[in-house]
Amino acid sequence: MKLGLEGQVALVTGGGQGVGRQICIELATEGARVIVNDLVAARADAVVQEIVAAGGQALAAPADITRAEEVDAMVERAAGHFDAPVTVLVNNAGIIPERREKGGRTPPFLDMPVGDWAKIVNLNVYGTMNCCHAVLPGMVARKGGRIVNIISEAGRIGEANMAVYSGAKAAIAGFGKALAREHGRHAVTVNSIALGAVSHPGIKDGPLHVDATVENDERLGKMLNVYPISKGVGRLSRPEDISALVAFLASDRALFITGQTIGASGGFVMV
Repeated sequence: MKLGLEGQVALVTGGGQGVGRQICIELATEGARVIVNDLVAARADAVVQEIVAAGGQALAAPADITRAEEVDAMVERAAGHFDAPVTVLVNNAGIIPERREKGGRTPPFLDMPVGDWAKIVNLNVYGTMNCCHAVLPGMVARKGGRIVNIISEAGRIGEANMAVYSGAKAAIAGFGKALAREHGRHAVTVNSIALGAVSHPGIKDGPLHVDATVENDERLGKMLNVYPISKGVGRLSRPEDISALVAFLASDRALFITGQTIGASGGFVMV
């Protein structure tokens, strides 16, 4: 289904791997010109090569989005490259707590180093804010734009041993709703997509690997019990499940959807 994204300029943060990579490819397939942001230049370059090889248009834009000056320079460079402002922003880049506990678990709040708080909040919250601040003037000027924030169901319900991360993702959802109210008069929509566990090829093993099944991974079977749709289809969500929703929200077909948090987690949270 063509969504009418031809001519749009889409910036995707954290676009060099996983869900971000698939979002870049999906938007390019729909006709958008894609700015692939990643902290690691080689990852951004690889995704751009994929898109160009398939006949799409893309630009690698390595930058640290926690630094406002780097974000501003990236957006200005992209506008010059495509001779057009950013019309779609996907705030996908994020970071979860380091797994420092026995068994690979994330630590409870009282055991988490203060330095880890800053890493999580800076990338998830300030990175999102920096990107919105950089692209919104262009959207306001042309009276139109789409912002999609990738968050986590942890931001909606809270997750034990992920307190700072849960708070950061909840902050993005609230921030997005406020922006939706401020910029609805400029025909700019702002929405969030809440994810659960996502499997992808970049994960080498375990229940999140795309080839994991209930027969070869006992942990996957236990995880499926909390995702109603996953239990039915025998797998966790994959990047393409999320990228399709992003493309829809970036299109005019979703013009009257704004200020919403939409779960793409197989029913893990139902509201």
